[in-house]
Amino acid sequence: MKIEELLLIRGIIHRDPEIMSGVPVFVGTRVPLKTFFDYLEGERGLAEFINDFPYLESQAIKVLENVTKMMLSIENTSNAYIA
Repeated sequence: MKIEELLLIRGIIHRDPEIMSGVPVFVGTRVPLKTFFDYLEGERGLAEFINDFPYLESQAIKVLENVTKMMLSIENTSNAYIA
């Protein structure tokens, strides 16, 4: 499962052709998920994202939690085959 699919299922983001031409955005906003990851990849980081979008603090934490769980699950699955 892809990260985007997981976040859609969990109700953290959604896609709607009427909102931002179907780009995945945080539910109830027009803030693209990509914007969040751009902040994380850049110098601004999580703190700056929360400063710029304080109403998305809990959703940002949920994204990080879900991504972390997914990465750990993938890592545990691949390590299970190593003897």
